[in-house]
Amino acid sequence: MTTQNKEYQSIINNIRHFFDAKENDFIPLHAPNFKGNEKKYLNECIDSTFVSSVGPFVDRIEKDICNYTGSKFAIACSNGTSALHIALKLSNVEHGDLVITQPFSFIATVNAISYCGGIPVFVDIDEHTLSLSPEKLKTFLENECEISNNSCIHIKTQKKIKACVPMHTFGFCADMDEINRICNDYRIAVVEDAAESLGSYYKGKHSGIFGKFGTISFNGNKTITAGGGGVILCQDENLAKMAKHLTTQAKVPHAWEFFHDQVGYNYRMPNLNAALLCAQLEQIDQFLTEKRTLSKQYENLFSQYANLKFLTEPENQQSNYWLCSVLFPNKEERDTFLKMANDQKTMCRPGWELLFTLPMFENHCVMTDCSTAIDIQSRLVNIPSSPYYPRL
Repeated sequence: MTTQNKEYQSIINNIRHFFDAKENDFIPLHAPNFKGNEKKYLNECIDSTFVSSVGPFVDRIEKDICNYTGSKFAIACSNGTSALHIALKLSNVEHGDLVITQPFSFIATVNAISYCGGIPVFVDIDEHTLSLSPEKLKTFLENECEISNNSCIHIKTQKKIKACVPMHTFGFCADMDEINRICNDYRIAVVEDAAESLGSYYKGKHSGIFGKFGTISFNGNKTITAGGGGVILCQDENLAKMAKHLTTQAKVPHAWEFFHDQVGYNYRMPNLNAALLCAQLEQIDQFLTEKRTLSKQYENLFSQYANLKFLTEPENQQSNYWLCSVLFPNKEERDTFLKMANDQKTMCRPGWELLFTLPMFENHCVMTDCSTAIDIQSRLVNIPSSPYYPRL
């Protein structure tokens, strides 16, 4: 075994020790934890027979999310992708419009843009936040766009840029003050993809409440889960009402009539999922404390290796450390570690494939220089990040 491989084996041994893993135990990347009132609330929901998109737990979770995040309004949805779709639709993204986002993100970000008929503009990420770079955003807008009739126009294509979607990567927040300032100057709506950042704060404010909309995911691998589920955060009452209307098949409220005043969507969160989520949200402070403890263990571990970099929360932020991440010197060493770890039932994963490399977007996008994203994607590894995993 080479010296490098011995180092990697030592790291894997330490990770398994952190999770109290026995020889044949599998360590997932991020597993949910159900140790609270989940079964109690689910039974209440079943006993009530209100298991679909109408029920008290749906109302409760929308209020609880507002209280937790500081958002004025929250609209519970079937998943984070549907939440982002509606947020973009209500930001007036239409067929042929351009939407700025980052190339290093989960596919849901650009899928939601595509649902509106939008075309993604890929702007590079910041090496510290792993999220949309304000500097690269400003450069693109200054050099390739102009304001005409109170709209931002991409000069080469003559298409309107309607929205900008920064995604808060692995729980690290984008620099929202700068992004908001730049986008405001160019008449571009900001929609935060906060799918991964519940419990993350930027300059003392919760992620997802800086833009026109914010969206959060409650997929099974997130910090808290509804099994699926998502939520739209909004600070404008009229937009919040319209979001709830569109996610409920655009049905005009009435005791018995079925009248729908526009094309709507079956995007509401079922009461059954909301019941699970209410119990999960009650425990989020415990989960976040455990995840920060784990991140400190990782930080201490990786500080012993000069050629490896454990990613810590950027300045002026408090991260939820949804997924802990390490940068390797190059792709070859990254892949060596990935194979060793996964062969030993220690689930580690690279970052997503860059979105502009996927077949449905490589010829259907606007490209800018994304050299930072290309470099980061080739070297990054996500390592096990579950809260309370040893006690599952």
